[in-house]
Amino acid sequence: MIASRTNGYVQEASAPAVSHRERAVDCPGQEGSLNKSPHCSSHMERIQHYQEELRKRREEEGKGRHDIDPNASLRLKKLSQNPKIGIDNPTFEGKEKATNKTPRYFCCLSELEELLQVLKWVQHSLSDSQSQQDVEAVTQLLAKEEFRNAYTIYSVLSQQTNRISPTSPLTVQAQDLCQEVQRILQTSQQKEGLELSALLTNPHLQALMQAHDSVAVQEIAEESVTQYLGETVKLVRLQKARDTPLGATVRNDMDNVVVSRVVKGGAAERSGLLSEGDEILEINGIPIRGKHINEVHDLLQEMQGTLTFLLIPSSHNKPAPHRQTVLHVRAYFDYDPSDDPFVPCRELGLSFQKGDILHVISQDDPNWWQAYRDGDEDNQPLAGLIPGKSFQQQRESLKKTTPDKSREQQGKIWCSKKSKKLRRRNTSTLTRNTDYDDVLTYEEMSLYHQPANRKRPVALVGPANSGHDELRRRLLSLEPDKFAVAVPHTTRSPRIHERNGREYHFVSRSSFEADLAAGKFIESGEYEKNLYGTSTDSVRHVVNSGRICLLCLHTRSLRVLRSSNLKPYVVFIAPPSQERLRTLLATEGKTLKPEELKEVTEKAREMEMNYSHFFDATVVNFDPDQAFQELLRLVDKLDTEPQWVPSSWLC
Repeated sequence: MIASRTNGYVQEASAPAVSHRERAVDCPGQEGSLNKSPHCSSHMERIQHYQEELRKRREEEGKGRHDIDPNASLRLKKLSQNPKIGIDNPTFEGKEKATNKTPRYFCCLSELEELLQVLKWVQHSLSDSQSQQDVEAVTQLLAKEEFRNAYTIYSVLSQQTNRISPTSPLTVQAQDLCQEVQRILQTSQQKEGLELSALLTNPHLQALMQAHDSVAVQEIAEESVTQYLGETVKLVRLQKARDTPLGATVRNDMDNVVVSRVVKGGAAERSGLLSEGDEILEINGIPIRGKHINEVHDLLQEMQGTLTFLLIPSSHNKPAPHRQTVLHVRAYFDYDPSDDPFVPCRELGLSFQKGDILHVISQDDPNWWQAYRDGDEDNQPLAGLIPGKSFQQQRESLKKTTPDKSREQQGKIWCSKKSKKLRRRNTSTLTRNTDYDDVLTYEEMSLYHQPANRKRPVALVGPANSGHDELRRRLLSLEPDKFAVAVPHTTRSPRIHERNGREYHFVSRSSFEADLAAGKFIESGEYEKNLYGTSTDSVRHVVNSGRICLLCLHTRSLRVLRSSNLKPYVVFIAPPSQERLRTLLATEGKTLKPEELKEVTEKAREMEMNYSHFFDATVVNFDPDQAFQELLRLVDKLDTEPQWVPSSWLC
């Protein structure tokens, strides 16, 4: 079914599946043969053919209308009064005109002869000797062969300079013309031919021709051919390089082929000539109406060079072009377009994983954004389609309200009609309990480079026996001047060797509970009827001292830590396999039962599933020494490279 596109909305329909509404017209990296635009006369014949179709269609829709009077058209009237259209090219003058016209060289000589006659007459009229000597010097100058040749060149150049320059480019194929002339001159042994061949192969001239064609494509842009009853038929020329895709999708609307989407990064988007809603009548003289979008894809995949489109422009008003700001986001879900039945064009779908940074360059379609993966900009010529934030939140919320049945039954609920009772119950549940902002999809990110005197605190998280406590101790013992820990708070009484502010901040229970209620603690707990906790002020004290604060936290505490202005860097220490974990713990004198080892790995999997969107990096503790070196490398990188952080942290 190709009559319309869903544009990303989740619909309840009786169809068993949702088919693709769009098709990319070509694919990157495909080689094909060079296709040049056909002759103008053939274009005009085809234009007249489609004009006739439009005229018949209008007559059928509204009979009884008056015939159009050609004399009422100012353009046709002007054409009839001025049959000669265009600009004369002095290089290609007709034979009759050349035979009837006196060569410019002899015209220049006659002008000099007349000037000499005037000077001689003036010389006889002068009485003083100085004036006569001046006239004699000018006369001798005019009689010299070198001066006559220079004057002839000057006259010819002046005549060409005074001609009116064309208001638009005469061709967009200057490079092709140069190559064609070079092929013709390959067998030429004449002096002029060899000189011209050397000029055409000069790199500077070739660069000039390339620049000319690039500008000419934009200047010629859209050539409106004629207008019939409000329907404008136009010619559009685009340059499609071998390694640059056209960057557009098409859809079928009955028998018509319509431009559905213009993708960022392609030739169509850079030229600005194709618009959504344009109907394609022909491509390089090949009729398109009545073809399936797959046929159009196969056709354009083999084409390159100059492509000439015959179009009926979209009736929708084209919005004024505006500079869009690139939005950098971190994805909080995995996405595979091959598994998404709602993606408008599967070929352009961009797959990504949770935690990837995406650069969104277009949000014109709120349901399907155009984006690049971070680091793939050079390898990805066209932007890819990803679900828009609101659309993805809507889908995730609907999934939560779907009854927990088998996968097959869930598919039926998505695509088939539900009972009114079930639909009404789900709608009310969605309204009462679902907040789209709580559904994790994307988070806007910005690059941040930490100041030299204000280091980001490093939080190590992981299940018990994963080794994150041991890694923190090794960092503290390695460089005590660089790393430090936050002094915790407690309500218990100090021991003999303890000093307030060094081992603990000793506070009363009422004071601790007041700070806890005020949200001043990152995490807290009770042990043997005494309260313990790590406050944000303790962490900030280490940060202000210029050292890196090392924290070992529970994953539940990450939300509080991230809501502060401390800008933490969170590293998840993941345990290895159960067999490897048993070996590592045995070297430390620890012996865990099989069910305890299984609990460690399952706890790690649960942490990743629920809190991985808070992790900046993950280190698998397969080998303690390698894990320590990797952790040290990540910490050192904070000083040398900017890192992606939530944009809300920088407000």
